[in-house]
Amino acid sequence: MTEEKTTTKEFKSGFVTLVGRSNTGKSTLLNSLIGTKVAAVSHRPQTTRHIIHGVLNYPEAQAVFVDTPGVLRDHHNNLSGKLEEKVKEAIADIDIIVYVVDPVKAIGAEERYIQSILRKLDIPKILVINKSDLPTEEKEFLDDYKNLGEEFTAVFELSAIFNRHVEPLRQKVLELLPAGEAIYPPDQITNINREFWIAEVVREKIFLALRQEVPYSTHVETTEIEEKPEMWVIKSTVFTSDSRYKKMIIGAGGRAIKEIGIAARKELEGALNKKVFLELEVETDRRWEERI
Repeated sequence: MTEEKTTTKEFKSGFVTLVGRSNTGKSTLLNSLIGTKVAAVSHRPQTTRHIIHGVLNYPEAQAVFVDTPGVLRDHHNNLSGKLEEKVKEAIADIDIIVYVVDPVKAIGAEERYIQSILRKLDIPKILVINKSDLPTEEKEFLDDYKNLGEEFTAVFELSAIFNRHVEPLRQKVLELLPAGEAIYPPDQITNINREFWIAEVVREKIFLALRQEVPYSTHVETTEIEEKPEMWVIKSTVFTSDSRYKKMIIGAGGRAIKEIGIAARKELEGALNKKVFLELEVETDRRWEERI
């Protein structure tokens, strides 16, 4: 009688960093890859300001996707400089890099800067051409990005916002992961805590509700969370750099802040499965960037 041999696959794990210019859909892709919302999303550039992890768990592998702020080459903007430094930190000691591009936009200074960094990295690199859902005539620069494919381990066209053709990317990442132990517990899907997540939900609604210049002058902090039997009681403070922005965030008769609060509360209730009482305050702090 022959003894059957059983083989156990070696566990794989690693950090997979998403990079790209502002507003290419990195945060939307992170949420699609993980299957739930962990990063704030809007159509405005540089919505992401922090390094956010999304954890994808499989029985024999764990991929930690790292969302990064979008690269915006504006040397006269202090916030852009700080976010650029965070991007550089996020690509140190990683295992795979996913470069997300937008075929609607021409290859410009931001793209060339990112490519110069990627060429120095001796790790698997995946090119993701996002927004495949758009009509062909809108993807004017699609072929330009396809021509970059020879520099990458793999190339995928997908739609992050509609979660189309994302699974092949997941499978390729899992294939390329190195052997290693789990980085996070199997029931944890992100590195951010509840307070930070709530603040991000509120800040996202500010981006969606207000005109171009206002969201970039704001920062949100969750100051109080209390879970009661029938509801969550949450208090958050919106910091802005100028009193005129404070007036715009509050709006005539408090209309703007009310709309922001309603939108945020609706999302929070859906995620927390309980009623939410959300109190928002607006304060002026010219040095709010130091809080990031």
